[in-house]
Amino acid sequence: MSIEITRLNEKISVTGQISVDDLAEIAASGFKSIICNRPDFEGGEYQPTSEQLEKEANNLGMTFAYLPVRLGAISEDRGEKFSNLMAELPGPVLAFCGSGRRATALYAMTQPAANAEEIHHSTVDACNWGNAFDVVVVGGGSAGIGVTASLLKRRPALRIAIIEPSDKHYYQPAWTLVGGGAYTADDTVRRMSEVMPESAEWIHATAAGFDPDNNLVRLEDGRKIGYLQLIVCPGIRLAWEKIEGLEDTLGRNGVTSNYRFDLAPYTWSLTQALKKGKALFTQPPMPIKCAGAPQKAMYLSCDYWQQTDCLDGIEVEFDTAGAVLFGVADFVPSLMKYVERYNAKLNFNSNLIKVDGSSRTAYFEIKDADGNVRIEEKQFDMLHVTPPQMAPDFLRNSPLADAAGFCKVNEKTLQNPDYKNVFSLGDACSSPNAKTAAAARKQIVVVAENLLADKEDKELPLVYDGYGACPLTVENGKVVLAEFGFGGKLMPTFPLKPSVPRKLYWFFKTTVLPWLYWNGMLKGKEWLAHPRKKR
Repeated sequence: MSIEITRLNEKISVTGQISVDDLAEIAASGFKSIICNRPDFEGGEYQPTSEQLEKEANNLGMTFAYLPVRLGAISEDRGEKFSNLMAELPGPVLAFCGSGRRATALYAMTQPAANAEEIHHSTVDACNWGNAFDVVVVGGGSAGIGVTASLLKRRPALRIAIIEPSDKHYYQPAWTLVGGGAYTADDTVRRMSEVMPESAEWIHATAAGFDPDNNLVRLEDGRKIGYLQLIVCPGIRLAWEKIEGLEDTLGRNGVTSNYRFDLAPYTWSLTQALKKGKALFTQPPMPIKCAGAPQKAMYLSCDYWQQTDCLDGIEVEFDTAGAVLFGVADFVPSLMKYVERYNAKLNFNSNLIKVDGSSRTAYFEIKDADGNVRIEEKQFDMLHVTPPQMAPDFLRNSPLADAAGFCKVNEKTLQNPDYKNVFSLGDACSSPNAKTAAAARKQIVVVAENLLADKEDKELPLVYDGYGACPLTVENGKVVLAEFGFGGKLMPTFPLKPSVPRKLYWFFKTTVLPWLYWNGMLKGKEWLAHPRKKR
């Protein structure tokens, strides 16, 4: 027989993808029924549809059943339906999918096992996939969804899988506004299924590691996914545990953070409730996503206290582990005017290392000009914490990582220098740009064009210039729109002095940019996103 068939018992056998022409030989071999476990159109134009196969199978006197199972975790109801088909269909039965592994896994789910671990193991083994996808994208955040949508817009036939464990997708740039009472938290979240590109395969699982020498991504449940090309964009990990005692007191005792969806509303509650006392705002060592967010939280709280005539009774401090207020010097004078306006005290080289929520005490490691370090205790009534941040462990411990743990890339092409079929973008890549959604918006086009060029062994056409943007909400109603590239080069979109706070940019921050995110960036529409071509 031209196809390879594996016999599981006297009634059921499995195989990989079959063609219409294979059916005559299958019928001649004695099979009475066919079960199709591969969804239509999963494999592109070469794959016959279930309707075509059913018509020919019926002509040959065989019964045909269509029970599609998507790549990923197999639900219990699929196993139950497979079991029912096994009982109902005349045997012998041949079940097939792309490789035969999903059909084997379904069979394993119907069999008694000595224990739950045994059945799990047999299912996992059966669901390891070889080079099943043209492109595998690790991460379903703004970078992952955006680059997938852009690739599919260019090449609709591409087989793309997105590995993402979360059921929710968040518009994180608005969490600062939620913490300042200018936005609703519910408007920053949607179901992941709503933003997932229709033609992409969502593998609802957690990545656990990379095997780039064999073009495989390992999942936490033991499965492996093969790729021809890989895009690494799992984001950055918030390392709350790096600050002693912090996790025990987050969300109570006056301790909050706009870096978490469920805590941003608590920031606003604390701001409204505080009439006098001490408010601390912290920033850890770089890198962090949205480097301006720690001070944006301070500005919006201070603006509220000023508007409600409470600011004079509140001692405000900004403790940053860095040596400057903002990394691009052109914007510092404008920001300093607001620091002075709100009478906030700046403490540089001051890094939060411990929180005692019950006594409302924060502990800072202070470094002087000579490098000497001392520990200082500070009481607080409100503490806004920006957590330390690092690359996800499964990335930092992989062959793809640089010394800092981020996915190593050429900062201009966003291609990994060691593995040419690997690209990266967003917060997880090593490019020294600001880690913002605006940066990802530009990187998406670079990766999409360069990846497709590499697929065809062509020269990579696009260059990333390091563009990033940080809309600094200095008061409720005004924003300093900081746009810059590598080396702090100013890259304003509009012909206006970029360091001036403007109401126009507040409108952009609160209305235009969220709309563009949901309806443009995540849909493969690359408005104002095209970088320059290589010379």
